[in-house]
Amino acid sequence: MQTRGRPWWLTLIMGITVFVLGAVLLWAPAKDKMDAYQFIIAFLGFYWLIGGIMEIVSLFVDRTAWGWKLFMGIVSIVAGSYVLMYPVASGLALPRIFVLILGLWGLMQGILLLFLAFKGGGWAAGIMGVVAIIFGLILMGEYGSIGSGLAMIWAAAVWGVIGGLLMIVQAFRQRRA
Repeated sequence: MQTRGRPWWLTLIMGITVFVLGAVLLWAPAKDKMDAYQFIIAFLGFYWLIGGIMEIVSLFVDRTAWGWKLFMGIVSIVAGSYVLMYPVASGLALPRIFVLILGLWGLMQGILLLFLAFKGGGWAAGIMGVVAIIFGLILMGEYGSIGSGLAMIWAAAVWGVIGGLLMIVQAFRQRRA
């Protein structure tokens, strides 16, 4: 059975967004750490909000795995809205809660990407799915550890840069096909 994948431009937008977030996390100068932290909080809120909306919109193009897509879209919209409505509270609680939420989100997103890869989504979706599942499990396992939020920021940054580049490559491969 032939399935339609996610539109190439949506993969490109999400790839650029993930790459920018990872780059900011990795290469923000030390003197601008507070500004970078506030930027990341707002960026994360917008990323989750827009990503959730795009996930639900993609249901109109491809109805495969519609339950997962709807669930991930709703969770992303709720998380992004909360972060944008309460940036100070999110900023104070973010290091610890970030670990758990990002772990759950990574696990669910990884399962979805892996499922889509087996349905014809491409090798980049499969690689990102496996990486996201591993990343999510590590984060959920380290939720209670002291300093895990700060340590996982580096992991999230590297994941964002590599994952963003893979998504960008996949977007252009989708467009060509």
